[in-house]
Formats: sequence, C-alpha cells, structure tokens
Amino acid sequence: MRYFLYLSYNGTNYHGWQVQDNAITVQQVLNESLSTLLRKDIMAMGSGRTDTGVHARMQVVHFDVEEELDGPQLVAKLNRFLPRDIAVHQMKAVHPEANTRFDATSRQYHYLMHTHKSPFLENLSYGFYQPLDVEAMNQACEKLLQWKDFECFSRVKTEVNNFYCDIFEAKWLTENENLLFSVRANRFLRGMVRAIVGTLIDVGQGKTGLNDFSDILESRDRRKAGRAVPPQGLYLNDIVYPEEIFIKSVEN
Repeated sequence: MRYFLYLSYNGTNYHGWQVQDNAITVQQVLNESLSTLLRKDIMAMGSGRTDTGVHARMQVVHFDVEEELDGPQLVAKLNRFLPRDIAVHQMKAVHPEANTRFDATSRQYHYLMHTHKSPFLENLSYGFYQPLDVEAMNQACEKLLQWKDFECFSRVKTEVNNFYCDIFEAKWLTENENLLFSVRANRFLRGMVRAIVGTLIDVGQGKTGLNDFSDILESRDRRKAGRAVPPQGLYLNDIVYPEEIFIKSVEN
C-alpha cells in the first residue's frame, strides 16, 4: 500500500530536504525513523526539495509498504522517535500510482521578514530594517500573475524541460510591523521564491522601477534579477492534491 505522510520541520539544523552524502537532511532522518519503526528499508519521497535552512509548515511524502498500517498509531510513534524539530501530523492512504511530487496541483510558499531586531526570530525570519514601499512591491506582484516564463528567477544550472509556471497568488502582507510574502503556483523553479523576494525588495527600495521589473521578466536572465534572500525566512506552507488520489475509508 502507498501512504502520504504530512509533516513539518524547522530546517535550521539540516542541509535541506534531500538525502546527501556526509550531511544530515530531513529526508535522511525521516527514512531512518520509518525504517526502524517498520523494520524494513523505507525510502520516503517528498513533494519537492527545500534548501539548507529552509522550513516547512507542510511537507508531504509518500512511501510504500506491503501491509495496511494504523495511521494514528504510526504518527504517534514517529513523533516520539523523531527529533523535536520534525513533527508528523497525519497519514493518508492513497492509490498505488499517487505521487506527492507529480500529483500536486499547487504549492504555496511564505517568506517572513521582521523589520526590527529580534533574537527570537533569528533563524525563523529574515531581519530587514530598511523602509520598503509595500504598495510598489504589490504592484510588481501583479505582473507575476500575468507572466509564465520565470527563467530570470531560476538557478542557472537547473535541469528542467522549461521555465513555465502558473502563479495563482503573489502578495505582501503586513503583520504586526513584520512582512509576509505569500506566493502560490502550480510549480516552482529552484531558487525561484528567494530570487523573486530579493527582486521585490529592490522594487520596495526604489532601486528597481515597475518598468524595470517587467524588463527583468522579459530578459529571462538571472543576472538581471535581484539577489537571493537568506533561506531562514522561507517556508513551504501548503500543498494541494486532487481528492480522487486518496482512498476513502469505509465506515460500517
């Protein structure tokens, strides 16, 4: 049987999601925990990679076993076994062909910025203490909704068939003098969100005008866009799947 496992993690102490040689990752820790508890080698496949220091409020993985599992029981055991910076929330049975990466219809990222120095947000948000024109940044966000090719925000050495993404939502929100950037799309390129945020900050500082922002999109050139902001403010926040991939429980 195949199961989807929903989890969250603080990425501060990990070299990203994906298993690597000579570096501790979230996927490695989860695989080892599942393998120990289920007494067989388990390879949990995630919905996508997060980089070093990036967090997830919702990451979804799938894994296969021969027997039917008690979801709540395994979730409870995993939470006792996993370190404190990784938490499992629920497990769902899915059809055998369901895939956490390819069946996702949308993903949402949040990027958090605090505008005043705070020792409590050091690894959980990006401290940026200069004034920003949030209205101009949101005007630039509207251009993202109208664009498809985001090569200018992609890492240069990325093996993808194309750079096309459908962005459904992109906006800045102010929360208690802090800033939150929310973006939802059908897919994201590697490094895309952090590059978008860095370029929008340039807009907010008046370094990049709205026409310049359009020129950057049209250029398809990563060198034209802004810097990638630090990873600690980035969160994989939500993933949506079609209901038909889940196996409905039958109540007697």
